[in-house]
Amino acid sequence: MGPELRHLRYLIAVAEHGNFTRAADELRISQPTLSQQIKQLERVVGVQLLDRSGRSVRPTDAGEVYVLYAQRALRELAAADRAVLDVADLSRGHLRLAMTPTFTAYLIGPLAQELHTRYPGVTLEVREMTQDRIEAGLLADELDLGIAFEGTHLPGIVATTLFTETLSLVVTTSRPDTRSDRPLPVSDLAGQQLALLSSDFVTRSHIDNYFAEHHISPPIAVEANSIQALTEIVQRTGLLATVLPDAITDDHPHLTPISIDPPLPTRVATLLRRDSAYESAAARAFIRLARDVVQERGYTPA
Repeated sequence: MGPELRHLRYLIAVAEHGNFTRAADELRISQPTLSQQIKQLERVVGVQLLDRSGRSVRPTDAGEVYVLYAQRALRELAAADRAVLDVADLSRGHLRLAMTPTFTAYLIGPLAQELHTRYPGVTLEVREMTQDRIEAGLLADELDLGIAFEGTHLPGIVATTLFTETLSLVVTTSRPDTRSDRPLPVSDLAGQQLALLSSDFVTRSHIDNYFAEHHISPPIAVEANSIQALTEIVQRTGLLATVLPDAITDDHPHLTPISIDPPLPTRVATLLRRDSAYESAAARAFIRLARDVVQERGYTPA
């Protein structure tokens, strides 16, 4: 008789908590029952999987290997469950999507609207997180798709280009300098007070590197960890400017982008997924839909 699914879940819980009591609490079983089930698994496998000699419980060398395969097996079974429930005609389904913060400011709205219009039975779970966490979530099968930027990716991550994101100086439309058709020389930014994203945003590093390259240090009047806060501040103050993707101004008629000479470096937006992962009908439909939305909104092709 081989190990059962509950044995795998029990072993993983003990390995993660390093403690039988906490693992038993999470699993909602008694500690003696958990201990008995782990011993039963060890008898089936024929080796000791947990070292109980120290203050905390930890996997043996064999246990470490077994836990990795147990986690992989449970992920594959979860994918199998989703595959069984997946309906090819998309009358129902579920999609787990994550994206980096700037995309939630201008891209998730049109994508969600189009998804609901085309496939009202498909539910969407959206998470905002950093790119490294998105890739880790994809590899752990906690996400189906991610939207982030082109670059170096973790092994096992496949990136498909979506469009090129352009950054510009963004100001309120009431400013007189918005009427100029000529790009603003970068040197003119030296005296422009700015409201910028805080340093925990990758976009801020992109902006700071551009300023450093051109030897300017514009005064930073406001730092915020919210794009919505920046758009409100720029609109209300009238004199402050920010640096954001041009696309954000599409849905903010009170804001307008101003080109800078030389322009800020562009970035390539990408769809991320796990290589060889099960791709549901909802995920396949979303990939097609995302390309349609990007084209309809006139974003620069990658």
